[in-house]
Order: sequence, then C-alpha cells, then structure tokens
Amino acid sequence: MRGLLILILAQLMVGCSTHHIPPSLRPSSTSLPTMKELVIDRIGPIVQDHLQSTVREAHDTITASHQTVDTGPARYKQRAIVDTLKDPWAGMRNLERRGLLATELAATTPLDLPSLLDRLTAGMDWPSPPVIPLPIPSGSNRHDSIAFILKAFHQAALHRELALAGLSDQERAFLFDHGRTLVESYTPQISLLSDVTMPQILANTRFAELLHARVKYEHLLAAGQILAQLTTTRWLEELAEAFPDSVPPAQIPSGISGEIRLVQNTPEGLIVIGGPGPNSYELEEPVALILDLGGDDSYRGVIGASHNIRYGNALVIDLAGNDHYAGAPLGLATGRLGVGLLFDRSGDDSYQLSPGSGGAGFGGLGILVDAQGNDQYHGNRLTQGAAIGGLGLLIDTAGNDHYTSHGFALGFGGPLGLGAVIDVEGNDQYQCGEAIPSAYNTHEVPEAKPGDPEFQYDCFGLGTGAGSRVLTTHPQWFTQSLAGGIGLLVDLKGRDRYHSANFSQGMGYFFGAGVLLDLDGEDDYQAARYGHGASAHYGIALFIDRQGDDQYGSTGPYYNGGVAWDHGVSLTIDAGIGHDVYMFDRTTGLGKADYTGWAVFVDEGGRDAYRVKSGFGEVSERSLAGFIDLASDDQYTVLSPSPTFHPINNTSLSHGPGSLFLDR
Repeated sequence: MRGLLILILAQLMVGCSTHHIPPSLRPSSTSLPTMKELVIDRIGPIVQDHLQSTVREAHDTITASHQTVDTGPARYKQRAIVDTLKDPWAGMRNLERRGLLATELAATTPLDLPSLLDRLTAGMDWPSPPVIPLPIPSGSNRHDSIAFILKAFHQAALHRELALAGLSDQERAFLFDHGRTLVESYTPQISLLSDVTMPQILANTRFAELLHARVKYEHLLAAGQILAQLTTTRWLEELAEAFPDSVPPAQIPSGISGEIRLVQNTPEGLIVIGGPGPNSYELEEPVALILDLGGDDSYRGVIGASHNIRYGNALVIDLAGNDHYAGAPLGLATGRLGVGLLFDRSGDDSYQLSPGSGGAGFGGLGILVDAQGNDQYHGNRLTQGAAIGGLGLLIDTAGNDHYTSHGFALGFGGPLGLGAVIDVEGNDQYQCGEAIPSAYNTHEVPEAKPGDPEFQYDCFGLGTGAGSRVLTTHPQWFTQSLAGGIGLLVDLKGRDRYHSANFSQGMGYFFGAGVLLDLDGEDDYQAARYGHGASAHYGIALFIDRQGDDQYGSTGPYYNGGVAWDHGVSLTIDAGIGHDVYMFDRTTGLGKADYTGWAVFVDEGGRDAYRVKSGFGEVSERSLAGFIDLASDDQYTVLSPSPTFHPINNTSLSHGPGSLFLDR
C-alpha cells in the first residue's frame, strides 16, 4: 500500500511547477506591502567604514579562521549560519531580510499562510515543495465543502508518505517517540559522560541523521501548505451556511459536548464541525479536523497535533469565541513527522501549553495561528515557536498578548530546527525563565537557593538558536555534537516588554542563530547573562530595535548588548532617533568580545544614557569589539571600581588591538 501511494502521488505531480509555490497559491503583488528598508543596509556601511579604519586586522583574522567551519566538529550546520560566520555583515543582512520578508506576509490581510510557510522556510536548505494547489470552493455548498476538506487531507497524506518513504516502520516509530524524549531531556550542552548521557547522545545523533538523510522535508512542507488552505478566509466565512443542521446526539463521539453540525470518519481520522455555541472537545481517538463555528469553547488532550505515527496530520480551526486550550504534552499545534496546525480566528483566548506544544515541531511542522484578541500563552519548556528537526511557528496578528514560558521557547531553534514567533500588533509581554536552574549556580554560587537574588535560571528563548554540544576530550563523543538551528522573534509594533533569564533576546549558542527584531514602539528589555544580542561557541546573534525610546536592563552578572564569546558573532542595533536608557549596572557588555569573538553594538541616534560595569568595545584574546553611537549627546557611566577607560561624547577610543569606542 505504501508503495502504491507513492506511485499515485508521483503520477499526479508529473508536469508540476518546481517553484516554491505555484502562482495560484501566492498572494497577488498588490496585496504585498513594500518591504521595510533593512536597518543593516542603512547603518552597516557607516559602521563598516569606521571598523575598517581601526580594527580591520582583527576582523580579517577572525573571518579567516571561520573559513573552515564547514568541517568543524558539529554536525548538520545550517548554511545561513556558516555564511554569517564567514562574512558577518552579509550574513546578518540576510538574517534581517529573511525575518522582514516573513513578517510582511504575516501582516498581510487576509493572512496567506501557505505563502508565509514557503517564505519562512526558504533559507532552511530544504528543496522546493512540489505543491498542487487545490481549488477553493465558492458559495456555501455542503457537498463541495466536504469534498474540499477530504481532498486536502488526502493530498496532505500523500505528501507525508513521500516525505517518509525512505524510512522503515521501526525508524518512523523511533523518530516519533524520540520527539518526546527530546522535549523531556534536551540540553544545549552535555559535559558528563555516563550510563545515562551516552545513550542519550547516540539517540540524538541517530534522530538527526535520519531526519537529515532520509526525510524529505519539502513534502512535509507541501502537506502543511495544503492543509493551510483550509484556513482561507473566504471559504471560512461562508461555512456556517453549508452546515446549518445539527447531527443527532447519538452520533456525537464521546468526549464532545455542545451542538455538532458534522461527524465523519475518514482514513486520516475523525472530522468534526462544531456549532456556533459553546463546545468542549477531549477525544482519545485520532482526529484529523475539528472546525468550530463559534462560541466559548474548551479543548483538552491532543488538539491539532500528530496523534501517532499512523495519524500524523491534524488541524483545528476555531472561528470565534473566547476559547480555552489545555493540550497534553506534545499535544497542541505540534508536528512529529507530520503537520499539527491550530488556527483560532478571533476571541480572547487562553493557552495552557504543556511541554512540546504551542507551535512546536520535532521532525515535523507545528503551527499555531491566533488572528485576533488579547491572548494568554502560558508555556512549559519547548513551547511557542520551538523546533528540533522541523518547524515550530506561532503567529499572533492582533491584540495585547501575554507570553510566558519555562525555557527553550518563544522562537527557539534547536538542531535542524527553525522556531519562530511573529506578533503583528499590540502591547505585548514576553517572559522566559524562572523555572530551569542554570549550571552556573554550581560553580559560582553553590550555596544559593531558588529565590535568592544571585540564583540564576536559564531561558534559551526569545529568539535563540542552540545546538547540542558534547563537551569532552574524547574525540569519538565530541564529534557527536549537533549544530544549532535558527530561533526568530519578531514584534511589529506596540509598547512591548521582554523579561528573560540567561541566554535570551537574540542569542546564538554552538552554531545556532538567534534573531530578535522589534520594528516599532517604546519597549522595555530586561534580560540576564548572555542577552540582547549575545553569542557563544560559534553562535550567531542579531538584535535590532528599529525605533522608539527604549529601556534596557540586566540582572547580570555578565554579557549583554552586542557580546560574543569563543568565535561567536553578534550584532546589536538600536536604530532610529529614540532616547534610550541602558541600565547595565550589574553586567558587562555594550560591545564586548573574548576568545576570538566578533561583537558590534550600535545606537543610531537620540540622547542616550549608558551605565555598565565594563565594556564599551572591550576585547581579549584576538577578538573584535565595537561600541558605536552615531549621533546626539549621551551620558556615560562606567561602574568598574577603578576605571581606566573614560568614554565621552565626540570621541574615538580603544582598549587595545581589535577594540573601538566611537561617539560621533
């Protein structure tokens, strides 16, 4: 049967376009906004000229040492990350451009989710998805609507089968099950080899090897694009007329309450259409589609998520109402070798996100889209736009939203993963941390306890990419290390608040890339160690705030605001003419690099105030660090006990080779 399905789809695809999406799936050119000018295009040449005249030798030495990173110990490095290590300015420009291109489609009304998926994954080294667009039914014909649903799930199933055709049944089961293991045990670094960690390392490597060599992600993406057509606005607006009548109560499956308009079993799972009043859903059987027409609804259990290795594609669409979602672990908008998609069109909604949910992908595509309302997202670890081996995406297009998470969340890309959060508008709050104790506690404050001011937590979120680093002197184990993915957080506008623990807010760790872009508003950024554009161990970090009077702070104790360690590459830019305040009394940074790091901090304009323990272009061990304020009179305070460096306005200074402090 499996071979027959592959043959059928191969025949259907003969003569198909090999472009990313056929024209019928693309938005018309008139619906696309003009891409915003890249900040790096405007500021980059000016900054590069200054660096070229002062620290060119350090730049050339670092980039020369990165020309061979392709052959380094980490497996499965992403091309965009390698390119940025080799050429920081070109690579950073590409990362900013990719973020803005995806953001434009997220802000387009109505949302064109298939095209957005294509654009977002364009840099993931996946081949072009061979998508055959489905005709969208017009009018309110019941028969046509059911046929459209069935056709979409059938085509998605065929693409999913092509994606997994190179895997045996045992390999499929391993990949599906190991997704849960990763959610429970993933850590960016393993330093101790033991009877527990060694099997874990080998299993992680096998997971990555199978995904990289045997899974055809272009077909998983095609399945996601086809299912995303079911979120088409015109069709959804007419759907209630196509299903006006209730089904008899005897036909309603156990686990559902409220009025139901359709129940139908299909080879891909159950299809349910709920009425416009309040409903509750908690089903144990595989569900392909729940489409709810309105009302304040409650969802529990497995909700728009891969059910098992047989039933990998699932979709929930809720058109209206203030809804409550409480999914099982890996059970809400989670893709595991399939597609899990949740689309909520309107209402003030609440999401209780168990580990591995809320737009999370583990060898699959997990997508959560909330179109309107003031929403609450309360997440555990690996939630809200998180991925290891696939795509995790959360899009919220309107409302004042509140996001909380334990860690590895809110735009987190692990090995072979792209995790992204895009929030289009509203005054939003982002929080990550206060749950996962940091390993730094053992070495630095062994007597500290949770709740003590010096006790540290890890976040690894809010635009963070991280690998799986095996830190050992045993070569056979060190070479099992996995390079990181890409984590992206973009907020288009609003007065936003970011609050996070260690490793966050545009952070790259071990060949991972973290990007945070805030395009408008007066924002408040509070982080801890390694925040606001920070990288370590060949990581890439990009942090850009385009405009507004912004506030920055950190609990420290080190490394905030354009900082890099051990071959990391970091760029932090506060653009525009806003009057910004950097209260880094308890930390170091503002352009600081160590151990062949490359770090640049830029503030484009405004009357700014800087307070920091140390930094301002400080370097060590063959690094490059630049602090550049391009305009206006600013206030500088260095809080070192005996500072030997005195930054002032209209001055160029240096800490030594590879260092630049410039106030124009």
